[in-house]
Amino acid sequence: MSGILARSAAVLALLAIVGSVPLLARAETPKDAAKPMDIVETAVGAGQFKTLAAALEAGGLIDALKGSGPFTVFAPTDEAFAKLPAGTVELLLKPENKEKLKAILLYHVVQGNVPASRVLKLNGRSVKTLQGSAIKVHTKGGVRVNNAKVTKTDINASNGVIHVIDTVLMPKM
Repeated sequence: MSGILARSAAVLALLAIVGSVPLLARAETPKDAAKPMDIVETAVGAGQFKTLAAALEAGGLIDALKGSGPFTVFAPTDEAFAKLPAGTVELLLKPENKEKLKAILLYHVVQGNVPASRVLKLNGRSVKTLQGSAIKVHTKGGVRVNNAKVTKTDINASNGVIHVIDTVLMPKM
């Protein structure tokens, strides 16, 4: 009888250990697992900004846009880049064009967190970009920034907000 009791106790102990593993695993979740993504991580994760991500890399702006910000990015989609004349993207991604690419990319970034509710109040106003020039906001008949239509707003990130646009903004150079 003591053999049966010993085996039963061993089985119960094993079940207790196995049964507690999922509870322990859940309790040991890393603190940064729920950490909000920054602008770069958010854009890459969206899947529609592959060209923008490649351009940010080539322009040396990844670290800057991973910074504390806050930033507002008017982010052109892959389709927006595809509307540029043939060969333009490839030309801009070449190392010898890094400064020009950087200027174009910074023309899409505004200092501060400017959600759609604030953008709507900017009708007819110019807003200075990190490139140094200003973009003009129009809100009649849909929101436009220069000649680009804003197609989605308020994609929040830990260091700012992204507004999706359908056209690449080109500063005067």
